[in-house]
Amino acid sequence: MSDDLFENTPTSSGDYDASSIEVLEGLEPVRRRPGMYIGGTDDRALHHLVAEVLDNAMDEAVAGHATRIELRLEEGNRVVVSDNGRGIPVGEHPKYPGKSTLEVILSTLHSGGKFSGKAYATSGGLHGVGVSVVNALSSDTRVEVARDKQLYAQKFSRGETLGPIEQLGPTPNRRGTTVSFVPDTEIFGDRQFNPKKLFKLARSKAYLFAGVEIRWKCAPSLTSDDVPAEAVFKFPGGLADHLAEQLGGRECVTAQPFAGTQDFPDEAGRVEWAIAWPLYSDGSTSWYCNTVPTPDGGTHEQGLRAALTKALRAFGELTGAKKAKDLTADDVMVGAEVMLSVFIRDPQFQSQTKDRLTSPEAARLVENAVRDHFDHFLSDNMDRGKALLGQVMERMDERLRRKQEREIKRKTATNAKKLRLPGKLTDCSGEGEGETELFIVEGDSAGGSAKQARNRKTQAILPIRGKILNVASATADKIRANSEIADLTLAMGCGTRKDCEPENLRYDRIIIMTDADVDGAHIATLLMTFFFQEMTEVVRGGHLYLAQPPLYRLTAGKESRYARDDEHRAELEATVFKGKKVDVGRFKGLGEMNPAQLRETTMDPETRSLIRITLPAEFEQRAVVKELVDQLMGRNPEHRFNFIQNNAGDMDREMIDA
Repeated sequence: MSDDLFENTPTSSGDYDASSIEVLEGLEPVRRRPGMYIGGTDDRALHHLVAEVLDNAMDEAVAGHATRIELRLEEGNRVVVSDNGRGIPVGEHPKYPGKSTLEVILSTLHSGGKFSGKAYATSGGLHGVGVSVVNALSSDTRVEVARDKQLYAQKFSRGETLGPIEQLGPTPNRRGTTVSFVPDTEIFGDRQFNPKKLFKLARSKAYLFAGVEIRWKCAPSLTSDDVPAEAVFKFPGGLADHLAEQLGGRECVTAQPFAGTQDFPDEAGRVEWAIAWPLYSDGSTSWYCNTVPTPDGGTHEQGLRAALTKALRAFGELTGAKKAKDLTADDVMVGAEVMLSVFIRDPQFQSQTKDRLTSPEAARLVENAVRDHFDHFLSDNMDRGKALLGQVMERMDERLRRKQEREIKRKTATNAKKLRLPGKLTDCSGEGEGETELFIVEGDSAGGSAKQARNRKTQAILPIRGKILNVASATADKIRANSEIADLTLAMGCGTRKDCEPENLRYDRIIIMTDADVDGAHIATLLMTFFFQEMTEVVRGGHLYLAQPPLYRLTAGKESRYARDDEHRAELEATVFKGKKVDVGRFKGLGEMNPAQLRETTMDPETRSLIRITLPAEFEQRAVVKELVDQLMGRNPEHRFNFIQNNAGDMDREMIDA
């Protein structure tokens, strides 16, 4: 079966034979490994269940079959999502005699109407695991379907069907699907849905498709000042309405925001955007694909950044602002309020939770669609265009000034004997157009590959030997005497503790690049502990990142993809390589990658993924972070033991048996 999961389970004799192979059928793999499908069992994963069901209803609306969706939160941690769409088919499925199509969809992974593109041109859930995963992880699921003027219902529990589909009688004035579920406490413990989060989710979905009305209902006992018992959301202006609400009364560079929508050629989908540049406050970004939030952006974000940057450069050339050729995407985007929503066929995401869009064609489609509109936005009103160009160029000048100051400090540090740089450091020249980066890598082998893979003008390499000193449990004297810590401190050039001055940091980004295994994760943890304790302001300033090297290379015929971990590998095998014979290669470490592979997957800004390490802004939350770091990394092993004991229940559900 395509949804089977095989495990190596030792026999009592310790032999490894046919009886050692356990076959998990149906939805049992989901209950054993929920992290592979919803990213874990925490609050975020719990609320992801609602998003999966709501996405199905939104797909009906986007396809033109539904105009109304209701999201209801009831007592007992029950959520109900209903729509007035076509209704899930209830007839016998041709591949599964004796089973209704409804039962197949609810109880079988990788089933649904979104793979061929016949039922849905674009959809938010293309992995075919959404509602079946919700069913598997819920103790009580009930689905009602009003179709062909008849009402049908079927009940499930923990992925198991509790009985055949029931025909409840005629319902001439109703159509669509209603899904009601209660998350399983065996999986999620006593976690409860947050009414405020669900209320905001319902509201945000209504902005993403102007033709849909979303109704919110909440049990009176769960309401608050921020969460009403009932509300109706419908926004004819779509993202433009959302942007107007987000801006409030803030003054912007241009009186009118840059907003619009454009269909892609050959019915490949469409894009909608709304952007403003506030004068005296910071902005934010919101990215969506097929109404699904993609908080980490992705290829649609790249397309928008390219369109705006190229258009402003061209406008600068048109108006005689020669320096505009040096504009970067960050100059244009930093501080802006940006909302972008794309609808495309067969979207590919970085993980099952869809945090980042990876479909290559999205960049080209979005850039081509937005570029022409932004050209007109700038040139139709020259005063408006010049005002925006002027503000963006001020940001560019400030960036170049800071870069020049860093270069002077770098050269001064390199030439001054008292500030000699570590001998192991392979520095960058700093002469490129991009921002400078320091990669901290594990071992000489990985360091050698990284040196060959890097951009010599903007990327520096500092190898370290294995696991550095745990600064959280070391004395100040021991920290000062440690050679690895001394090398790190010298390379940064900004000082430590109370003497840390982020403006003296010699690089724009510090990137921790370790192997994608347990040892690599441990080294990364020790390095993050070092920066948190010794250079807190560097972390707070957003300069620290984690690289995401792949663990696997999957190849089928001429097509190759890289997978970060086992979850990503399972996703690629279930989507891109479904039904294909796949050759899987595992990288034992960064040193085993050839420079071209390392550059493509982990170091090239155009193709890599980075995780930014940040700190909460509020002091109270920083105190909580410090307490947690001390608890997990400090001298007292009893604190670590207690943490493991208290969280072992959650971890058991995520572990893969050896």
